[in-house]
Amino acid sequence: MNSARAVAILTRQMELIDQLQRLDSGNQAFTKWQRDTEVAIQRIFGEASRHFIDFTTISYSLSAFFVDTPDYEFQRAYLHGLERARAILASLIDEILEYDLDYENESAATDVLSLVERICLRFHGVARQLRSRHAKRGTLEIEDEYDVQDLLHALLRLHFDDIRPEEWSPTYAGGASRMDFLLKKERVVIEVKKTRQSLSDADLGAELLVDIARYQRHPDCGTLVCFIYDPEGRIGNATGLERDLESHGGPLKVRAIVGPKSY
Repeated sequence: MNSARAVAILTRQMELIDQLQRLDSGNQAFTKWQRDTEVAIQRIFGEASRHFIDFTTISYSLSAFFVDTPDYEFQRAYLHGLERARAILASLIDEILEYDLDYENESAATDVLSLVERICLRFHGVARQLRSRHAKRGTLEIEDEYDVQDLLHALLRLHFDDIRPEEWSPTYAGGASRMDFLLKKERVVIEVKKTRQSLSDADLGAELLVDIARYQRHPDCGTLVCFIYDPEGRIGNATGLERDLESHGGPLKVRAIVGPKSY
């Protein structure tokens, strides 16, 4: 799809938001608009792209409510979701206009980084699903970083053949350490962290900045993915942490992902 058509489609979907805001939540027009917009973004950028993931993770309803929750709270959540959708669509349009790119599904679908991002962003959903086993059978409980690594390793196996866990990384500041996962062929390193009460945001960021400096010297690391699993929502400003880490990469491409997302 060429850039002009992509911009026209996304602009049309963004302009429809004004009409949807005048309707109550749960209306059929919204259902159609949401599906049409998801299909458009998928066709333009690809299903594995960050663009598609960002849009499909928008919430238009309350995450928790009670029997006596007033109707206006549901409407407020619906309108908040629409405003977030408007902002994302505007950003996608600006990106196409800025870089004048013609997107092809084939290249987006094979984008390794987008695929890893998708796995990380859906990790929490998989972890929750594992708790619901037949007849209350035993399962994997995500209690520490080792549990996160085990489940992430299994999910990566669905898409990658050569996954090397616990490879030695180069010495930095007087010591060497192990990386969590190396996708050898793709030259991607995945570093896993799990938030906990005893680990502050500042300490977590400092640990990852040391990792970033170390991986810049690794010959097989072209991209570093920092996956920070935060199931309790301990990180106060997840977006800020992601941006800070990604801006300190120097010559190394860094992608920081805090999950699950909560907006």
